[in-house]
Amino acid sequence: MKIKQITHQTLVLIEIIGLLIIAICTLIAVGFEISRMFNNKVITLADLLLLFIYLEVIAMVAVYLESGKLPVRMPLYISIVALARYMILDMKNLDTLRILGIAGAIFIIGATVLVLRYGHCKFSYDDKNQDES
Repeated sequence: MKIKQITHQTLVLIEIIGLLIIAICTLIAVGFEISRMFNNKVITLADLLLLFIYLEVIAMVAVYLESGKLPVRMPLYISIVALARYMILDMKNLDTLRILGIAGAIFIIGATVLVLRYGHCKFSYDDKNQDES
Protein backbone atom coordinates (compact mmCIF):
# COMPACT_ATOMS: atom_id res chain seq x y z
CA MET A 1 0.00 0.00 0.00
CA LYS A 2 2.86 2.37 0.82
CA ILE A 3 4.49 1.74 -2.58
CA LYS A 4 1.24 2.56 -4.33
CA GLN A 5 0.95 5.87 -2.43
CA ILE A 6 4.60 6.81 -3.12
CA THR A 7 4.18 5.94 -6.80
CA HIS A 8 1.04 8.07 -7.02
CA GLN A 9 2.72 11.03 -5.30
CA THR A 10 5.73 10.70 -7.61
CA LEU A 11 3.53 10.71 -10.70
CA VAL A 12 1.58 13.73 -9.43
CA LEU A 13 4.88 15.55 -8.82
CA ILE A 14 6.09 14.69 -12.34
CA GLU A 15 2.78 15.91 -13.72
CA ILE A 16 3.05 19.23 -11.87
CA ILE A 17 6.67 19.69 -12.99
CA GLY A 18 5.63 18.99 -16.58
CA LEU A 19 2.80 21.51 -16.38
CA LEU A 20 5.11 24.13 -14.91
CA ILE A 21 7.62 23.52 -17.70
CA ILE A 22 4.82 23.99 -20.26
CA ALA A 23 3.70 27.22 -18.55
CA ILE A 24 7.26 28.61 -18.33
CA CYS A 25 8.03 27.75 -21.96
CA THR A 26 4.76 29.34 -23.05
CA LEU A 27 5.57 32.52 -21.13
CA ILE A 28 9.03 32.60 -22.73
CA ALA A 29 7.43 32.20 -26.17
CA VAL A 30 5.06 35.07 -25.36
CA GLY A 31 8.05 37.21 -24.42
CA PHE A 32 9.82 36.38 -27.69
CA GLU A 33 6.67 37.16 -29.68
CA ILE A 34 6.13 40.50 -27.95
CA SER A 35 9.81 41.35 -28.45
CA ARG A 36 9.55 40.51 -32.14
CA MET A 37 6.44 42.69 -32.52
CA PHE A 38 8.18 45.52 -30.69
CA ASN A 39 11.30 45.25 -32.87
CA ASN A 40 9.26 45.09 -36.11
CA LYS A 41 6.98 47.90 -34.91
CA VAL A 42 4.09 46.03 -36.51
CA ILE A 43 1.29 44.02 -34.93
CA THR A 44 -0.60 41.76 -37.30
CA LEU A 45 -3.70 39.65 -36.85
CA ALA A 46 -1.50 36.55 -37.04
CA ASP A 47 0.54 37.88 -34.10
CA LEU A 48 -2.60 38.45 -32.04
CA LEU A 49 -3.90 34.97 -32.85
CA LEU A 50 -0.57 33.46 -31.82
CA LEU A 51 -0.74 35.35 -28.52
CA PHE A 52 -4.30 34.09 -28.09
CA ILE A 53 -3.05 30.52 -28.60
CA TYR A 54 -0.40 31.08 -25.94
CA LEU A 55 -3.05 32.50 -23.60
CA GLU A 56 -5.23 29.44 -24.15
CA VAL A 57 -2.31 27.13 -23.34
CA ILE A 58 -1.65 29.03 -20.11
CA ALA A 59 -5.37 28.90 -19.24
CA MET A 60 -5.41 25.17 -19.96
CA VAL A 61 -2.46 24.62 -17.60
CA ALA A 62 -4.16 26.75 -14.92
CA VAL A 63 -7.44 24.82 -15.20
CA TYR A 64 -5.59 21.52 -15.03
CA LEU A 65 -3.58 22.58 -11.97
CA GLU A 66 -6.68 23.93 -10.23
CA SER A 67 -9.12 21.12 -10.92
CA GLY A 68 -6.93 18.16 -11.83
CA LYS A 69 -9.07 17.74 -14.94
CA LEU A 70 -8.46 18.84 -18.50
CA PRO A 71 -11.62 19.86 -20.35
CA VAL A 72 -11.48 18.37 -23.83
CA ARG A 73 -12.88 21.59 -25.25
CA MET A 74 -9.78 23.67 -24.46
CA PRO A 75 -7.44 21.90 -26.90
CA LEU A 76 -10.24 22.07 -29.46
CA TYR A 77 -10.42 25.86 -29.04
CA ILE A 78 -6.66 26.04 -29.49
CA SER A 79 -6.85 23.95 -32.66
CA ILE A 80 -9.56 26.20 -34.13
CA VAL A 81 -7.47 29.31 -33.52
CA ALA A 82 -4.35 27.57 -34.87
CA LEU A 83 -6.15 26.55 -38.07
CA ALA A 84 -7.56 30.07 -38.50
CA ARG A 85 -4.08 31.51 -37.99
CA TYR A 86 -2.63 29.08 -40.53
CA MET A 87 -5.28 30.06 -43.04
CA ILE A 88 -4.68 33.78 -42.47
CA LEU A 89 -0.89 33.47 -42.79
CA ASP A 90 -0.87 31.34 -45.94
CA MET A 91 -4.02 32.62 -47.66
CA LYS A 92 -2.12 33.62 -50.80
CA ASN A 93 -0.40 30.24 -51.11
CA LEU A 94 -3.44 28.05 -50.46
CA ASP A 95 -5.47 26.61 -53.27
CA THR A 96 -9.26 26.43 -53.11
CA LEU A 97 -9.39 22.78 -52.08
CA ARG A 98 -6.98 23.33 -49.18
CA ILE A 99 -8.95 26.38 -47.98
CA LEU A 100 -12.15 24.33 -48.08
CA GLY A 101 -10.42 21.52 -46.20
CA ILE A 102 -9.23 23.87 -43.46
CA ALA A 103 -12.63 25.54 -43.25
CA GLY A 104 -14.25 22.11 -43.05
CA ALA A 105 -11.88 21.08 -40.27
CA ILE A 106 -12.71 24.26 -38.34
CA PHE A 107 -16.42 23.55 -38.84
CA ILE A 108 -16.08 19.94 -37.65
CA ILE A 109 -14.08 20.97 -34.57
CA GLY A 110 -16.62 23.72 -33.83
CA ALA A 111 -19.48 21.24 -34.17
CA THR A 112 -17.60 18.87 -31.86
CA VAL A 113 -17.31 21.62 -29.25
CA LEU A 114 -21.06 22.23 -29.49
CA VAL A 115 -21.85 18.52 -29.13
CA LEU A 116 -19.51 18.20 -26.14
CA ARG A 117 -21.00 21.29 -24.52
CA TYR A 118 -24.55 20.08 -25.14
CA GLY A 119 -23.68 16.65 -23.73
CA HIS A 120 -22.05 18.21 -20.68
CA CYS A 121 -25.11 20.39 -19.99
CA LYS A 122 -27.74 17.78 -20.80
CA PHE A 123 -26.01 14.71 -19.30
CA SER A 124 -23.90 16.24 -16.53
CA TYR A 125 -21.80 13.74 -14.62
CA ASP A 126 -20.88 16.09 -11.77
CA ASP A 127 -24.11 15.27 -9.89
CA LYS A 128 -23.37 11.53 -10.06
CA ASN A 129 -19.84 11.99 -8.70
CA GLN A 130 -21.14 14.06 -5.79
CA ASP A 131 -23.78 11.45 -4.97
CA GLU A 132 -21.19 8.67 -4.84
CA SER A 133 -18.92 10.64 -2.46
